[in-house]
Amino acid sequence: MAKDEVAKLLDRHTQLVHSERKRVISHVQRETGNWIINTVMLEDYSVPFKFKRKKPYKNLKGQFVNLTYYPDNDSVAGIDVEVMNVVRIRVS
Repeated sequence: MAKDEVAKLLDRHTQLVHSERKRVISHVQRETGNWIINTVMLEDYSVPFKFKRKKPYKNLKGQFVNLTYYPDNDSVAGIDVEVMNVVRIRVS
């Protein structure tokens, strides 16, 4: 997806946020049913970034990535936790 396509996506969906060249400090994958849930932690962020895939993803730890995501809340043990749902992730 080119930069102009990202701009169009951001214009259509006002909740989306795009960040570039963020370093991944942790990447965990776990299987849930037919999906693999990926959780990524970024340098200088205290919020997990999550995305789903049908197949395992390459390990992103230490890589710089470009992300398009939107903020959301997830309930863990009855406690609401802020998370970022990733729509698009690319190694930069």
